Amino acid sequence: MTQTNPPTAAFAETPRTRCEFYRGMCSLPTVVDPATGRITMRAGFVGAVMMPIGLAQQVKTNLDVRGIAPLSIIGHPRANMWTFLARADIQPIGDPDEVARLWKARVVVIRDGDIALPSPVPDPLMIRTWVSPAISAFRPSGAVVIECALSILRQTRR
Repeated sequence: MTQTNPPTAAFAETPRTRCEFYRGMCSLPTVVDPATGRITMRAGFVGAVMMPIGLAQQVKTNLDVRGIAPLSIIGHPRANMWTFLARADIQPIGDPDEVARLWKARVVVIRDGDIALPSPVPDPLMIRTWVSPAISAFRPSGAVVIECALSILRQTRR
């Protein structure tokens, strides 16, 4: 049988289309650097909590069990870190022991500055990838993510 219509071109995702998805479906204030295709957003209403993979996997499991989903988690394979996108509701921690515990565990709270998101531009260095992709506007409480990490760190110290 002879095809009479030309084949439909496959959809090619671009940094711009991905950025529009992040903005429209995920309510993330993203922008694209036209020169590099890098997608970033300014921390503010949405913040982030970065931690080593081992701890992050435990935090994710704990949040999953508690029904806190969907989670948006960025992986940094070369650094062995994950970043949880979260609501920016984290209050300063007054207990110096808790601050030290987070610092020693390499947990970083991102309240200001740019947060880089995975882009469809080929990344030969595998700098950023989705562990659990952003699919909606839901963000867990950053305070809950931090408390979950602290709870795990307290248990592992015993």
